Amino acid sequence: MAMDFQGKVVVVTGGASGIGKALCQAFAAAGARGVVVSDLDGAGAQAVAAEIGARTPAVGVLAVRTDVAQADQVQALVDQATAHYGQVDIFCSNAGILSRTDADAPAATWQRHWDVNVMAHVHAANAVLPQMLARGQGWLLQTASAAGLLSQVNAAPYSVTKHAAVGFAEWLSIAHGDAGIHVSCLCPQGVRTPMMLSADSDSGRPSFLGDGALDADVVAQCALDGLRDGRFLILPHAEVLTFWQRKTADVDRWLRGMRRLRAKVMGAAG
Repeated sequence: MAMDFQGKVVVVTGGASGIGKALCQAFAAAGARGVVVSDLDGAGAQAVAAEIGARTPAVGVLAVRTDVAQADQVQALVDQATAHYGQVDIFCSNAGILSRTDADAPAATWQRHWDVNVMAHVHAANAVLPQMLARGQGWLLQTASAAGLLSQVNAAPYSVTKHAAVGFAEWLSIAHGDAGIHVSCLCPQGVRTPMMLSADSDSGRPSFLGDGALDADVVAQCALDGLRDGRFLILPHAEVLTFWQRKTADVDRWLRGMRRLRAKVMGAAG
């Protein structure tokens, strides 16, 4: 089902920077009635909200500090947005983290990736689905990654949890798609965001995806276009579909190619 953003109320997590910030700006420009900018960085969320309010004064903007890894805080976010605007039409579960570490990463690193990259989507669905199901209509946009369809050869916790995020989005669509709930999964490759730059800095090397990286505003527009078209899988990098098709056509061949890619990437790191 295609959609129109006019008059809609949108909540975006991870909204203080990167794709989240670009989504907030894009929904405001597209005529949303209310945009809720949510982020662990409360000051950053306030700054984005103020910027949008100055640029599009007809749009109501609310900033809410939220740790998406905490179910009670995600519920409070939905409750506050609903109290302020009456309902939530679109929930963009966008917040994520990336650490370029292998399988021997500390258990705390694995747990944090699980909490933010997977459970945040679960918390969002649990918080917002009851009102959407009661109305028989609602949209869930979940930011995963091309790594959730393919892999991230130098980031084990990120790759594994993004696969889980795609799996949960699929499950939501299967479970609730016939009840008026529209689910889309955004799976970009490299995006020039603070998260990517921070991972570059932490690892001491630039991402091998840097050459084909897109700006966040391009990814956000692709997301809105995908929602308008009612697509489940939104791929800002068109080549990802080709890679995914090659993977499913011959997994063993694809794995051999990915091992070569990892050796190249890790060799460059040395």
